[in-house]
Amino acid sequence: MAKMHAYDIFREEVEPALDVKLDEFRLLGYEQVKADELWSFLIKKKWKTPKLDIRLFEIVEEVLGIKVGEFINFTTVEVYKDTVFSLDNAEEMRELLK
Repeated sequence: MAKMHAYDIFREEVEPALDVKLDEFRLLGYEQVKADELWSFLIKKKWKTPKLDIRLFEIVEEVLGIKVGEFINFTTVEVYKDTVFSLDNAEEMRELLK
């Protein structure tokens, strides 16, 4: 089980803001993005160091302020981090060098 983040207590309250942001992503052609992925992005990227006195409106601002490009770049890097390449496999080596 993943470790709880300090802002997870706000998750349910900011769900409408996440839905608004997901609608924006869909309008831009990113239909597969899920609320959990946006929340994970915020926790891992924006909120690495939680503020002790954060207010609900600040959390909502952060959610609504997510830029599509920033999210996509983060997601791409995360996928590369999780990808295991075996350099003794010629086909994987060619894929890596594309």
